Amino acid sequence: MKKTATKVTTKMKTKSDFPQRLAAIRKEKGLTQQVLSELINVHVIQLRRYESGASQPTLDVIKRLAVALSVSADMLIFGETGRGPDEELRLQFEAVSRFAPEEKKVIKALLEGMILKHEAKRWSAA
Repeated sequence: MKKTATKVTTKMKTKSDFPQRLAAIRKEKGLTQQVLSELINVHVIQLRRYESGASQPTLDVIKRLAVALSVSADMLIFGETGRGPDEELRLQFEAVSRFAPEEKKVIKALLEGMILKHEAKRWSAA
């Protein structure tokens, strides 16, 4: 029961952080709401709604925002720590992405085994 509550809280937090994150990234890039709205082909009033949290963009608009702001959609939606490997592992995963298919299979099997081991430990401790 506790795990479900945590997931719901995390989702709610991510959802409510989007407007602030969007505004912060836009300002960091030195763009006004008017300029960004023109770049993504959305009326400035609609962009203001996204930044105030009164409205949520469609997937297509999120893609256009990500391109216009030169960030990933994950960055817009989840922030820096919300998703993906932490910085410590990011370089290793990038290196593995260049491996031959057979080598990738070995790494994937190793990771799956380690994850299962970790989960088993976690569940046996609960």
